[in-house]
Amino acid sequence: MTAKIRKLIVQVDETRIEMGQAVEPPVRKALAMAVIENPYAGRYAESLDELVAIGEELGGLLGSKCVQALGIAPGQAESYGKAAIVGEAGELEHAAAILHPKLGAPLRAAVEKGAALVPSSKKRGGLGTAIDVPLGHKDAAYVRSHFDAMEARVTDAPRANEIVVAVVVTAGGRPLPRIGGLKTSEIQGTDGLR
Repeated sequence: MTAKIRKLIVQVDETRIEMGQAVEPPVRKALAMAVIENPYAGRYAESLDELVAIGEELGGLLGSKCVQALGIAPGQAESYGKAAIVGEAGELEHAAAILHPKLGAPLRAAVEKGAALVPSSKKRGGLGTAIDVPLGHKDAAYVRSHFDAMEARVTDAPRANEIVVAVVVTAGGRPLPRIGGLKTSEIQGTDGLR
């Protein structure tokens, strides 16, 4: 294992009632976070290859933790997203190195397929900083019912030399969606858009 993980956190959010209306089936989202040591904290490095490798490792680990927490088969996952919070001794490019080059492929393997881009966000912050992990359908970006987010926060992280890496996987879209767009039954899943 490349990542030096201080803490792993997994939680499930289940919405059963929205605006007094029953949500059937309940909307379930799983969040998995790793608090890792930032190997480049406090110094500039031209190559961020170590963080790229850590991203690849965490994509599979955190994606699998989410699927397990939801209690679903990987192919039943519907949407996903990723985010990172860099401690003050790091830089935004450190989050980018984790999230963008290689985290996606193992996350897609953990949820089976994943033709669409994985929505992402990043920021710098201190202990308890929150970040919204943006969500989109894993196979078709035009599925509006799955445009959503889930807040991620670790009370004692990130420390100055740490990065919080978060992945969210869902077993459905927003509660009571009704603004149109491509329906899940209409997904072709070939170009990541439809």
